[in-house]
Amino acid sequence: MKRITLLFLSLFFVQFLCIAQNNKAPKGRLAIVADGNSPDPDDLGGTAVSIALLRATGLEDRLVHYSHSCDLVRVKKISEAAERERHALMQSSCEVTARRWGGFESLKFLDAKWKLEETIFDLKNAINASSKNDPLWIVEAGEPDIIGFALAAADPQKRQFVKVITHHPANDDAGDFYTWQQILDFGIEEVRIPDQNTFLKVPIEQFDWARDHKDPRVQWLWLIGKVAELDDVVKFQKGRYDCSDAGMILYWVTGATSGGLELGKVDDVKKILLNFIEKI
Repeated sequence: MKRITLLFLSLFFVQFLCIAQNNKAPKGRLAIVADGNSPDPDDLGGTAVSIALLRATGLEDRLVHYSHSCDLVRVKKISEAAERERHALMQSSCEVTARRWGGFESLKFLDAKWKLEETIFDLKNAINASSKNDPLWIVEAGEPDIIGFALAAADPQKRQFVKVITHHPANDDAGDFYTWQQILDFGIEEVRIPDQNTFLKVPIEQFDWARDHKDPRVQWLWLIGKVAELDDVVKFQKGRYDCSDAGMILYWVTGATSGGLELGKVDDVKKILLNFIEKI
């Protein structure tokens, strides 16, 4: 019996050490606001990889808000039917990844457009729970409107403890209700990193390792990225695996403003995920 206990403790320690080596995140909690219902389908893969990275680094309990489909006004480039399809695909990317990778049982993944009031309320509460020693890092993986509505509804004294990570002006400047300057005017801290498309929007062959991996959790990441590549609304994703928004998660889990990877690459994602998969 003692040998079994020692073996169990040894395995637990190895798993803990593996996760700890990847976890260099700053203090505070994390919120992610993604789109995916806009013409660009990249958030399908970006969402799945983001969730997997948080689990693989043992940071799943630090994620206190995840909303998707934050593009609140449909543009003509995507039809009503295609947008409804995206809402369903984004919810699947969230829930399937979270269930298969585990650790997110207490988190509700919110459709921002279809559950607007609930989404704003949830993010507002996350902001209001913030303090100097427990800031809220918001990943802007889509238009800024949800972030703006939540900041406007939140306690003004809590906004100083909010940090918004962004990597692309296409998100910053796409708001229908808030400009990026208006977001800054709330007194939040802007954390800007380089365009993550540089190394995380790649020929899909660079993700063959995920397609061919024996673990279905890893295969799923490739599959949802392939769904985005097959999307028929836009043409610029053809032949590409795009998890660019997950680069902001990679930056956060590796240290954020204290030495985080500002230009993460596929190999960085692969190393973290496979180290977790192969040592549990």
